[in-house]
Amino acid sequence: MKLPQSLQSKLQHRDDTNALRTLSAQNNGIDFSSNDYIGFSRSVEIFNTAHQFLNENNIRQNGATGSRLISGNHNVYKIAENYIANFHQSETALIFNSGYDANVGFFSAVPQRNDVILYDELCHASIRDGIIMSNAKSYKYPHNDFEALETTIVKQLAAHNAQATTIYIVTESVFSMDGDAPNMEQLTNLTDKYHCYLIVDEAHALGVFGDKGEGLAQSLNLQDKVFARIMTFGKGLGCHGAAILGSHELKSYLVNFARSFIYTTALSPHSVATILTAYQQLEKEPKALHQLKSNIIFFNQQKMLLGLKPLFVYSKSAIQCAIVSGNQNVKSMANQLHEKGFDVKPILSPTVPEGQERLRFCLHSYNSEKEITEVLQLLTKFIF
Repeated sequence: MKLPQSLQSKLQHRDDTNALRTLSAQNNGIDFSSNDYIGFSRSVEIFNTAHQFLNENNIRQNGATGSRLISGNHNVYKIAENYIANFHQSETALIFNSGYDANVGFFSAVPQRNDVILYDELCHASIRDGIIMSNAKSYKYPHNDFEALETTIVKQLAAHNAQATTIYIVTESVFSMDGDAPNMEQLTNLTDKYHCYLIVDEAHALGVFGDKGEGLAQSLNLQDKVFARIMTFGKGLGCHGAAILGSHELKSYLVNFARSFIYTTALSPHSVATILTAYQQLEKEPKALHQLKSNIIFFNQQKMLLGLKPLFVYSKSAIQCAIVSGNQNVKSMANQLHEKGFDVKPILSPTVPEGQERLRFCLHSYNSEKEITEVLQLLTKFIF
């Protein structure tokens, strides 16, 4: 049966603008595209240790069998959530099936009808989707512009003077399409000043920032200033799932009202055991994290030496983005890099604004200095 004409037209428009998404086979080139920042997804030690943990605890079950509120709350959850909470110096942790589920669950459930959500304009789609599902009013503020944010806070407080209202401020510690970070000290001072509630998505900071990869807020000792931190495990931890860190009361509220938590089959025991094992690996083996940090410094040095710095968005994270305007241009350049054996992905509009298309270089602990130098030298040749 054919698609309705309205849907066919939308697909055709994507095709006409070189923005049509397709599922391609896995690229076997040198990895500058995955979010596996410290190589945990390919860790044989984590794989074997998770399996050993399940055997030692006599857990031989492939599936969760139901939601956590019915039959899926297997014993590994309690162990993992307690470990995660201690690791992140949080009262509690509540595991969700994915970062998307965590953000949709939080933002659709927590902010109420008379509340206000102020979010950075570059926040991830999962945050935006959750906000759309909320009954609260929401407004975006210019990227990392805290003067504009403060003006909006003051305006909203004045407008809601006669009503009880809560203001939620939302940001990411590392923005997924730019790789930059907000000034967390300045932001927490602002939220303290106006008694706002700060939510930080740490998806691309876990396993990257801090002595043990604990994330940006905690590395700055600001964890107690944040109402909720969202930790996603599919990136730095190399596995799957996410957790929301916060108070006991917040955890209880989410268990009762977050629909993406309540109405879904839980993660399997093996998935949760892998999360637990990955966290244990972060604590006992910092070598990969230190190597990643060295590679980030080396990449930034090389792009400066090669005259590429003006092309890149400022970033000290594992995400480094070179602006190459136009879907066709950036796809062509990514294809040229692929032909030379490097897996670098183009980011197209409408994922990013038109004119802000980019090559997104993801750095890893297992990238060599030789690989970094070669891919940047190729970029220099293609650009200039």
